[in-house]
Amino acid sequence: MLNDKIILITGASSGIGYATALECAKQGAFVYIAGRNSEALQELHLQIEKSSVLAYDITDEVAVKQAFSQIMQNSGKLDGLVNCAGVMLDAGFAMTRLSDLQHQLNTNTVAAYQHAQLATRLMTKQRCGSIVNLCSAVGEQGSVGQSAYATSKAALSGLTKSLSKELGSLGIRVNAVAPGFIDTAMTSSYQGESRQQIVTNSALGRAGQAQEVAHVICFLLSQQASFISGQIIAVDGGLSL
Repeated sequence: MLNDKIILITGASSGIGYATALECAKQGAFVYIAGRNSEALQELHLQIEKSSVLAYDITDEVAVKQAFSQIMQNSGKLDGLVNCAGVMLDAGFAMTRLSDLQHQLNTNTVAAYQHAQLATRLMTKQRCGSIVNLCSAVGEQGSVGQSAYATSKAALSGLTKSLSKELGSLGIRVNAVAPGFIDTAMTSSYQGESRQQIVTNSALGRAGQAQEVAHVICFLLSQQASFISGQIIAVDGGLSL
């Protein structure tokens, strides 16, 4: 689906980002794998022949600009961006520190905003491109003990819809996936009764796998989704029903 496409994926060192990098490569893309864990990215690089490592902090404005400058020098274009990097810090509303709220906003929202802005400048030259954001079922529905995380992801949903309207005339599609409970390091703290309660509330009665989200992301990046934009697609096993 992605032959000869050049895709940048943030948060590629683990979880959904990692699975998405592998799936994009499987579908024929050249993949820029980005994140802070250089060692993990190098290990992933060894598995993907057509890939390049970009190790940087996505919340560092200067570092992000330098990463895009490297893409411009190496490839001269960018066909797809996947904003997978994210952080989730649970706490009751009364106990949520503003520093934790800011951290989640910077990582989940502001970083995605800057990446999309810089990616758009490259995509505009070819008047074609696809941006996929990683939103969340929590951002769409809310959740007890996750007000800060929900705020950051709901903002990303608004960004997705707004950019789809603004960039459509340039041939750039903007969509998002909203995963439910996926087995990744981010959800590993949910065990026992708390995990079972979430799983039971989903129509399929199980947790999702990172690869299942990656399949949808790759579809949205591809020309098979050429008339899809501004959508936030739930990949949650029916949790949102």
